[in-house]
Amino acid sequence: MSPYLAAEDLSMFGRDPWWLIAIKAVFCFAFLMVTVLLSIVMERKVVAWMQLRVGPNRHGPWGMLQSLADGVKLMLKEDVVVKRADKVVYVLAPIVAAIPAFMAFAVIPFGPAGNEISIFGQRTTMQLTDLPIAMLYILAVASVGIYGIVLAGWSSGSTYPLLGGLRSCAQMISYEIAMGAAFASVFLYSGSMSTSTIVEAQADRWYVLLLPVSFLIYIVTMVGEVNRAPFDMPESEGDLVGGFNTEYSSIKFAMFMLAEYINMVTVSAVAVTLFLGGWRAPWPVSTFWEGANHGWWPMLWFTGKLLTLLFGFVWLRGTLPRVRYDQLMKLGWKVLIPVSLVWLMAVATVRALRNENYEFADIALYIAGGVLVLLLLSFVADMFRGRGDESGQPADQPPFDPMAGGFPVPPLPGQELPPVPRRRPRHERELVVSGGPDTHSDESQGGSTDGKEASDG
Repeated sequence: MSPYLAAEDLSMFGRDPWWLIAIKAVFCFAFLMVTVLLSIVMERKVVAWMQLRVGPNRHGPWGMLQSLADGVKLMLKEDVVVKRADKVVYVLAPIVAAIPAFMAFAVIPFGPAGNEISIFGQRTTMQLTDLPIAMLYILAVASVGIYGIVLAGWSSGSTYPLLGGLRSCAQMISYEIAMGAAFASVFLYSGSMSTSTIVEAQADRWYVLLLPVSFLIYIVTMVGEVNRAPFDMPESEGDLVGGFNTEYSSIKFAMFMLAEYINMVTVSAVAVTLFLGGWRAPWPVSTFWEGANHGWWPMLWFTGKLLTLLFGFVWLRGTLPRVRYDQLMKLGWKVLIPVSLVWLMAVATVRALRNENYEFADIALYIAGGVLVLLLLSFVADMFRGRGDESGQPADQPPFDPMAGGFPVPPLPGQELPPVPRRRPRHERELVVSGGPDTHSDESQGGSTDGKEASDG
């Protein structure tokens, strides 16, 4: 069998007794909840530190129980149901958004696939379960979670939540295509879609070094997938009041917030699994400590990498402003998707040439030739497109009027806003004397020009 084909052995999964499966499921749930509580406090503390503020410091030591206090406050608030809402869908939408966020964590490995640890005398793996198509399972579950946001916007019976739900749907479609192409590059290198096998394949070198473009694409798409700043368009309070959750309160609103932060943890865990070596110890530690990847230690490395990516979410929120919706769509369709597809073709070409036992120099030559051909075709296409635009452009094109339809609209590509009228500088303005509408300046009447208005007398 070729070493580049899938050869995963998942026979160690599915053999645990029922009580051990229940313990693992409760552990995954507790791990997510504790990580969410820490993430909320970390976000408020880190953003306050970036903005030279104190941040939460009242509840618990150093304000560490602030997120717990927020959760209790939301549960005790009045649960309001909108009169025009579709009540069944209105109530089910937060549940549909929250449950898939928990389900995706079932196939994330915390440690080696072998029977590395013992729980109450039972040897088991540090993973709830694994599948030959585990990554496809994660993609499917993440897509189901978007239905909760869309249904919340539709069932609220209001305009702003509906717009937020539609934005979320369009954003999910735009960014999951590039995310799937980034996943496919990892599948080609590892030869498997199983999460445990992908981590095992990174024993020598992490995929963040072999597939840096895929890693960067996934980092951008995962921020857009979970609707976080600067891509938080479905809940932008500047133009949609609160977005899809405008009409929600109390525990239902808390479930939407919970789903958002759990999705942050899940996509960060997927990034750690696919590109950062999963549970494997970082490079300096793994070179001098043989036991770093055995026992309970892999959970420490996994958690450290996970918290580092969560800090990246907070850093982005405290640094970058929210993008416009057209910029969001342009980035997804005109940048991420073409780059991810070209990169996927390059990775597939390299893997095919490696399977045919080509040398590295020959592979690099083929890739460089393909890149040059693409650049040449792009240059020729831009040249002819520019000529076509010049020939097809009318000679007397009317100037763009943003208020032509009765309300302001942004300019289309190729249109320019008219110059903004500016008030003339003080030294260029004429001094006006009191009197009728046909008055002249003091200078034209032979009066003084010291900057004072002339009197009527």
